[in-house]
Order: sequence, then C-alpha cells, then structure tokens
Amino acid sequence: MSYQKQAIAPHGGELVNRRATPAQKEEFLSKADYLPRVQLDERAVSDLEMIAIGGFSPLTGFLNQADYNSVVDNMRLESGAAWSIPVTLSVSEEVAASLTEGSYIRLDNREGKYIGVLLLTEKYTYNKEREAIKVYRTDDEKHPGVKVLYSQDPVHLAGDVWLLERNAHPLFPKYQIDPAASRQMFLEKGWRTIVGFQTRNPIHRAHEYIQKCAMETVDGLFLHPLVGATKEDDIPADVRMRCYEILLENHYPKDRVILAINPAAMRYAGPREAIFHALIRKNYGCTHFIVGRDHAGVGDYYGTYDAQYIFEEFKPKELGITPMMFEHAFYCLRTKQMATTKTSPSTPSERVHLSGTKVREMLRRGELPPPEFSRPEVAAELARAMQVLVNV
Repeated sequence: MSYQKQAIAPHGGELVNRRATPAQKEEFLSKADYLPRVQLDERAVSDLEMIAIGGFSPLTGFLNQADYNSVVDNMRLESGAAWSIPVTLSVSEEVAASLTEGSYIRLDNREGKYIGVLLLTEKYTYNKEREAIKVYRTDDEKHPGVKVLYSQDPVHLAGDVWLLERNAHPLFPKYQIDPAASRQMFLEKGWRTIVGFQTRNPIHRAHEYIQKCAMETVDGLFLHPLVGATKEDDIPADVRMRCYEILLENHYPKDRVILAINPAAMRYAGPREAIFHALIRKNYGCTHFIVGRDHAGVGDYYGTYDAQYIFEEFKPKELGITPMMFEHAFYCLRTKQMATTKTSPSTPSERVHLSGTKVREMLRRGELPPPEFSRPEVAAELARAMQVLVNV
C-alpha cells in the first residue's frame, strides 16, 4: 500500500502484515499434527493478532533478547525506533528445552485451536524484577501489570509469526477495523488530521469534553476503545461499547467520528503505555493522540501527569504522532459546564470530580452517576448492566 496520500506513515515506514497467505496457511495446516505446540494465554493471543494486522508495526514477531533489553532499558528497539512496552512470549523451562531454534512452532489459543505459527529464532531468560521496575515503575505485586509479569514463565521465545486466520470479532464484528482499513476510511473521508482516543472505561463527560476540544482542531475523531484483557473489576467491553454507541448517536456529529475496537490487552503501565498507545494509533493512521489525566494508570502508582511528561523523553519527530495534552476535566458548578483549571474560575469546592472506582461503587449499589459526570442515557445503561452483573 502506498502512503503518499496518507497524512502519516506507519511506525517504521511500512504497515506490517503477518496474516498467512492462502498458500502459507495450507502449508502450515498440513504440518499441524507434526509441529511442537505452545498454548497462548489471552494477552499473547491479542499480541499475535496486533502484530499480524500491523497494529504493532514495525514488529513482525515476538521480541528477541537484544530488542527486549533495549525496550526495557531505553524504550527503543535495538534499531533505535521508539518502542516502550516489551511484546514477548513466555514458556516454561521444560517447554523451552523441547523446542529447537530455527524450527516452526504451532501456536494454539486457550481452547486448543491452531491459530498461528512462530519461526523460533531465539530462547532467552529475563529478569522479571528489572522489567517491573523499568516498565511499571514498581515491583509491587498488587499492581495488575506486575502481577501478570510475575505470573509469566521464565523463558521467552523470539521470532516472526504468522496468523492463520482473521476471524470476525465475536462481539463487535462491525467495529473490527484493522489499520489498513482505518487508513482507507480516513482517505475516503478526506481526513488529513485524525485524533485518536484510548479508553478502557465507559465514556463520561470529561472524556466527551476533551474529545470535542480536540475535534475543534482536527478533521476527525478515531474513538478506539480497548477490548482486550483488562482487570476483573473493569466494566465489561460489551457494556462500554453500548455506552459509546449511545453517546455517539445523540451527542456527536456522525460524519466526524469513527468508532472501532482495539483488540490489544491492557498493561496498566501508565507513562510507558501512553507512548505504546500513541504508536498503535499512529499505525491505525492517526496524526494526533489525546493524553489526559493518569493515562493507562492504576491506583496511585503514577503521578497525575507522568504520562504527559514522558513524551518529553523523545525527540519531536521520533514518535511521528502529535500528543494533545489535557488537564483533568471536571464539572464546574459555578459556570454549569465542563472545564479545567485553565478555563474555570471555580474554587476546588465547586468542582465535581468522580473517579472510575467511585462510579463503579455507585453502580453496584444501584445508584445512577450524576448528570455532571455522565450523560443520563449513558448512566442508565451502565446502571442496568451493572445490576445484571451483580445479580449473576
């Protein structure tokens, strides 16, 4: 695909495609019973998919040791390209010992279905504590990202991958828009500037406010909620998607927003994940990316604006996508509208702040979030869904 008419090239210059061709698929399937097998967990399945569709360009497979070390230590691949999160595949020592470098490995999902192939080029061990401190800025096992890291097996497998089949998403098939397709949609709409928005939470008034502020300066909004693995207490993806649909139907110009799913898994790596999320949206064709309060954060592990400060560690053209920084938005009781400290004359007592945790607690009690936090029709959908979940 030519990117001459695109507003922005994929990270690394070319959109990676690791989906097996019909001929490759036939060859790999013919070897299904003879290839050694590795079973992938939910995150690894998501990573395989993101590599294959180009969402993780320029990655063509799971990181080798040199790239892994460079990413952990310097937020860059060995080539020097910016990359902030290790994308790895771990196995036990016993499994690793049974695999031969230079051979093909069958990749199965958790149900045992044959979904991909790895050309094994390297096996290596790694230091989990080092990765935790560098990537997550903590070694606290209560951190959800660190908890996953510490549960991983001790040996990483490296090599290029192939995805055997791209199936329709079981819940959101019409929103399964891959990077090549989103780029084509932007071209067809004539959008030259596109702002991407990452979320794992139901959309609320603060989100709406900063999105619309950003939309005043660009051609279109790419609303791109993450639907891969998240924490157990996060609102389920299907509920979140219904909320996005409700909001877009009633409160946004239909010709200036595209809603699509991001199949990646959540890491909760705060500042580093903000860079990761920006590069993913660059691959989808976005020229700008919204970074708000505590992006990809969890608990009190990161400062309120650490995810914005980290962009200063990269040269202006190194990332190739423009971050749009926003302060914490709130409902101003004095002016009766959404605002930040940059625009509101209010005192702290006149500002309505609600955290995602508080909202979830309200919903579990059957209480509606106030209209200052959420549009009433969205709040009603959240309350209905939460009561169903609580009673299951």
